[in-house]
Amino acid sequence: MWPKSKKEKIASLLFSKEVDLEGNPKGIGLSLWRFNLGAGSSEQAEKSDIKDEWRRAESFLNKNGSYNFQKQKGQVWFAQKAKDYGVDQLLLFSNSPPVEFTKNNKAYSVSGQISNLHKSEFQNFATYLTNSAIGLEKMGLEVDYISPLNEPQWDWADAGQEGTPFWNHEIADFVKVLDSAITKKGIKAKIDITEAGQINYLSREDNRPGRGNQITEFFNSESKNYIGNLPNLSHTISGHSYFTTSPDQKLIKERETLSESLKAVEGLKFWMSEYCILGDNNGEIEGNGRDLGIDPALYMAKVIHSDLAIANASAWHWWMAISPYDYKDGLIYIDKNKKDGNFYESKMLWVLGNYSRFIEPDSKRIKASVSKDSSLLASAYINKAKSKVTLVIINSEEKAIKIKQSLNNNDIVNFKSYTTSKDQDLAYTLNSESHIVIPERSIVTVVSDLK
Repeated sequence: MWPKSKKEKIASLLFSKEVDLEGNPKGIGLSLWRFNLGAGSSEQAEKSDIKDEWRRAESFLNKNGSYNFQKQKGQVWFAQKAKDYGVDQLLLFSNSPPVEFTKNNKAYSVSGQISNLHKSEFQNFATYLTNSAIGLEKMGLEVDYISPLNEPQWDWADAGQEGTPFWNHEIADFVKVLDSAITKKGIKAKIDITEAGQINYLSREDNRPGRGNQITEFFNSESKNYIGNLPNLSHTISGHSYFTTSPDQKLIKERETLSESLKAVEGLKFWMSEYCILGDNNGEIEGNGRDLGIDPALYMAKVIHSDLAIANASAWHWWMAISPYDYKDGLIYIDKNKKDGNFYESKMLWVLGNYSRFIEPDSKRIKASVSKDSSLLASAYINKAKSKVTLVIINSEEKAIKIKQSLNNNDIVNFKSYTTSKDQDLAYTLNSESHIVIPERSIVTVVSDLK
């Protein structure tokens, strides 16, 4: 276990909503924390076949069917710190059912052509999920969402990490079992589906027959896999933004398509529930190679903007808060050492904070526009209960740009801006007028009061 002082500092960076004496935020104020409910590959050690032990995960379930909630201590510690800092929501997600229930007694699939869970084990898996939620609640951690099946479109047959494919009919059948278990045990948590590996699988099948077109499959009452009327199902569908972010034409088109598909189901919300920078992105940016600087942060900001402003996502989640890898997958990086080491803040941490610290869950996105000849990306959000307007502007240019903020039919005052650039991390400025300078290669959040 790492020294408590270092873990406390990392927790502050992720969860704190406090500011220092100059008004600069101490942390990015996350509003939801994702808890990886493991399948038990860690207990199997080398026999798990997962070579990187950092990608194995413990399970609360013992081989004899009892539970040990002293496991997953790191996950529990950060979930408790999130609660202490006032993080609103806790989500449990599972990459694989516990190894005791899988077809090959492993946490990865025996074949990409079949799922790794017999239907006869659906009830056992649902019991594990609900018992785990109850166990955490006894520790003071109330679970808001259970996401049981992660990225079911992928084969998960290479033993790179925990995972299993699932087909839509299996997902529907399992979610019915889980819904019943939640009702029986009186848990408040809602079920989050489907954690699609790419957002295009929400609106169409593409190259995954039987595993795509999930909006229609699960939320169209005419579908044989319809589960949209289950009482414990969140009226939300989740997908991941991987492999759909480049080039810009694809970034925009995929999100326009998704937004249009969502309209077919009244009130259905979209959550972008996982992303980090993967692949080569058509030469725009490489996933390989740790980079604490502003370049990947600007790319990340463009994806956040597009998911929120085009796909109309009502939540946006990053993959790993803390990474030991030489990859663009972390907000905070650590030395790959189990007991101690250094940790490193990335600009991606602070750029996520440009959104998470100021756009609260009860905010509503409103239309934002910039002049046609501007390269700026802007999105705006209003919180009527707090009489607050938040504007986030991305400037990828090598020059500063001056803007004037205005809001139709409303007066706004007290312009506070928070800038992330190569030299600044949510740096605070109180602006005396509505003209605001957006520095070169920066992300600026402007928070104003409704007069």
